[in-house]
Amino acid sequence: MKDIEIIKKVINEAADFIETGRGRKKIKVGLTLLGSEHGPEVLLRGALDAAKDFEDIEISLIGPKLTEDFNTYEVYCESDAHDIMEKLLEEGKLDAVVTMHYNFPLGVATVGRLISPANGKEFLLSTTTGTSSSDRVTALTLNAIYGMAVSKSLGYINPAVGILNIDGARQAEKILRQLMDRGYTLNFGESVRKDGGCILRGNDVLTASTEVIVADTLTGNILNKIMSSFTSGGTYEVIGYGYGPGVGENFDKTVLILSRASGAPVVKNAIKYASDLVRGNFKMHVVEEMQKARAAGLFDILSSISSAKKEGIKEIEVPGKVVTEEIAGVDILVLEDAVKILKAHGIYAESGMGCTGPVILVAPDDEESAREILRNENYL
Repeated sequence: MKDIEIIKKVINEAADFIETGRGRKKIKVGLTLLGSEHGPEVLLRGALDAAKDFEDIEISLIGPKLTEDFNTYEVYCESDAHDIMEKLLEEGKLDAVVTMHYNFPLGVATVGRLISPANGKEFLLSTTTGTSSSDRVTALTLNAIYGMAVSKSLGYINPAVGILNIDGARQAEKILRQLMDRGYTLNFGESVRKDGGCILRGNDVLTASTEVIVADTLTGNILNKIMSSFTSGGTYEVIGYGYGPGVGENFDKTVLILSRASGAPVVKNAIKYASDLVRGNFKMHVVEEMQKARAAGLFDILSSISSAKKEGIKEIEVPGKVVTEEIAGVDILVLEDAVKILKAHGIYAESGMGCTGPVILVAPDDEESAREILRNENYL
């Protein structure tokens, strides 16, 4: 029976080549039709537009029977639709699926693909739904690696990576730089702002200053919604590719997520995104990128950072000084601990918030010593 199926597949591919003149294998993408705030007809319109513009994609629908234009797996319940799509993926009848409100396991998060309003440049926002780790800094670190893997599957050989200026960003940067010191290849990009650096601001999201922008899932989710629907007033997403594929070291399905507010243009793009990932051997890139990170000691570094967290640091009173020098680069999650450490070494310090993020304030004559202490204590 297996031999017969192979022969049928070869005959069908030959027929497609004779009919179209193209020998490129079609990517089989499934689309579930249930769960949209705009109704299944909007999802269908996105599928029709994709089929018209991307002839190398074979689209199947999972949901109510709305048309004869596509093969439809008829179902009227979201849960049943997800069961069917998982079965079709496991059996190899679909290469990828696009769906809504799918629950990924812990350790899996999605990498969104967005379009900059400033210049039309595409970039990846890693991540936008799910969670790659319950620990914030670990999650941001993994999000950078996941974003790189997806970017490489889309054809970027050495994608530039930036980290959004949020809680945990400096610690994630430090971990990634330690990985780089141990042989892991990562290309940090630069902010468009005058002070540069790989810690990005809102301006960098609007201009897509790096190919991969790293954020925690909740921040990424909000940014994705804003970037997708700011021209429509927020109710109908018209720009971008949706929330993207679920990425995790042990997750072997190509499942892409749409918002319930996604409009037909985003549905069409999400189908194209799914096809691009399959053609670019997305799952292989995820495995390879995690293998490289593991070989460079990723989880050893994460473990050492976790075990080095200071607990119960004694508050020591130090005579006050006029503090005018700013030391940037200490993450806000450990900012107060860093101040206590300096005071324990006899240096008066205060915490503050500069325009680029958290800072430690010290007197000019203490700056050099303070920086050395913070480096030795693993805060910088």
